[in-house]
Amino acid sequence: MTNDGERVPSPEETLRLIEEQRVATVKALRGDPLLLYAPWGMAWLLGFGAFFLHYGLHGVPYAPISQNQALGVLMSAQVVAGGLAAFGIVKMAGQVRGETSAKGTMYGYSWFVGMVLLGVIATRVSPMLPAAESGLLWAGASLMLVAVLYMTGGAIYLDWPMFFVGVWIAAVNALGVLLGPGWHALLTAVLLGGGQIAAGFWLRRRM
Repeated sequence: MTNDGERVPSPEETLRLIEEQRVATVKALRGDPLLLYAPWGMAWLLGFGAFFLHYGLHGVPYAPISQNQALGVLMSAQVVAGGLAAFGIVKMAGQVRGETSAKGTMYGYSWFVGMVLLGVIATRVSPMLPAAESGLLWAGASLMLVAVLYMTGGAIYLDWPMFFVGVWIAAVNALGVLLGPGWHALLTAVLLGGGQIAAGFWLRRRM
């Protein structure tokens, strides 16, 4: 007790308060992992799952889903995911001021702009390719962009988990492109779609 009757916090209470403030600060600076990872996981699980059902592993479709329908699901979900990622990063940047805030804001908007530009380029080039290769162009280019942006974000914020998630996306994407459309869709839906959702929950729990 102090002289004016107030209770002095115990060492355990002080340490707990310090830890709570540390966690709150880290979350403000790095953003909510669920908002940064889970939207992409859901987008890829739905979009590439649709592509897998369209292609099959041996060229025989597993469900009556056209390539355009699968592409529509993928791109719509990715635009939403890109918007949510941009929102999360811009919101994160709003927690700080100065140069760090400017970096975060520019990085956040680059997600949405990158997805829109990718759509423009792929829409122009894909009609020149066979149907299966056209789908692979959309899929591989989308994942390449996300992988590079994740690694860039890891470098900006010195966030190693984010950087290695980008490396993992790039590796799975490269393997899938080499194996072909069906395998690419399956690996992406399972390893990247499910993996992103799991990573978001794990990182949030860890935070």
